[in-house]
Amino acid sequence: MSTIEPGSSRIPGFYKLTRQRRLEVLEAVADQTLDDDIRGALEGVDHELLDRFVENAIGGFSLPLGIAVNVVVDGRDVLVPMAVEESSVVAAASNMARLARNTGGFVTEVLEDRMIGQIQILDLDDVVEAAAKIQARTKEIAGLANARDSRLVELGGGCEGVETRIFSAEETGAGPVLVVHLLVNTLDAMGANSVNTMCEALAPWLQHLTGGRVGLRILSNLADRRRYAARCRIRHQDLAVGDLPGDEVCRRIAEAASFAHYDRYRAATHNKGIMNGVDPVVIATGNDWRAVEAGAHAFAARDGQYRSLSTWTVDEAGDLNGELVLPLQLGIVGGVTRLHPLARWSLELMGVTRGEQLARIVAAVGLAQNLAALRALATEGIQKGHMRLHKQNQELAQRLEPTK
Repeated sequence: MSTIEPGSSRIPGFYKLTRQRRLEVLEAVADQTLDDDIRGALEGVDHELLDRFVENAIGGFSLPLGIAVNVVVDGRDVLVPMAVEESSVVAAASNMARLARNTGGFVTEVLEDRMIGQIQILDLDDVVEAAAKIQARTKEIAGLANARDSRLVELGGGCEGVETRIFSAEETGAGPVLVVHLLVNTLDAMGANSVNTMCEALAPWLQHLTGGRVGLRILSNLADRRRYAARCRIRHQDLAVGDLPGDEVCRRIAEAASFAHYDRYRAATHNKGIMNGVDPVVIATGNDWRAVEAGAHAFAARDGQYRSLSTWTVDEAGDLNGELVLPLQLGIVGGVTRLHPLARWSLELMGVTRGEQLARIVAAVGLAQNLAALRALATEGIQKGHMRLHKQNQELAQRLEPTK
């Protein structure tokens, strides 16, 4: 390797080096010696495996892996692994799951289970006519798509529908655009590879059919055709906090949920609380949490205003009822999910054998986490618990700080 300028991030051939040599180069370039604690933190992982996941790997970055307990989903007890660094998340989900147990736990539903692949067609003489041509041949188009993944079709999945969307010149600012959607049942896979392959394969055929020019062809991470719902009922007496009776807590939680529906500033924090429960399970199972986050937040703005993903209401008996509807693009086959030993173990711990089972659990934990945040906000405030944990973290940091 040629001489590397200190402080420069330009390191030609870095990806070709061994892991040990990469560490040596980093020390030289950054003028920083990696102490035993850092080196120890980078060890204890399968470095050969990590090299297959990302380029330029030097080690693993650990997150605390906790287990949410008390969780019942569709009548089945589940121990839920959660990889997360934020204090109180695992405890909060476990505590609210304990309250939900009193009424049978969480009930979930698969609302729809298809991924969306998009093919953009531009430079059309007549966009309406082009859309009509596609609509007249949807079965043929689906068949051509399925020919690209016969194994998926054999297992019961595949392209199950074709839709078109027209954007006017006013909307695009550059002429009318036709977008073709492939609706694909990817079964137990997240499905990006299958969907993208179908889109790429169909692009030339659709271009010839319409006389236009194909632009992008890729899946959408707004998986609003792959939606899951989780619901629970919490007895009002179980929500009492100190001298504050449960029926008053129920009323306050419903008010807080309403606030998140009409105010986007509150909705962003409300939904972040939901994702505090969702993301750790997604990460622990080796799934793409960035895709899940993008889809959830886009779905929250589906009517033109960013809103809450969950609803909480008080029923005639005075009990609290919650519902979370969430697009979830998850899989249990392929990629990191099957390669990473902890991801495999996490699925086994939960007894997950189908992709939809994982999505149901994730939605349930998201709803539990949301309830925990709302209960704290509506009663003692979020800071009481946070500051206690913050103080613990500060004390730990002082103990770990090197002696000067």
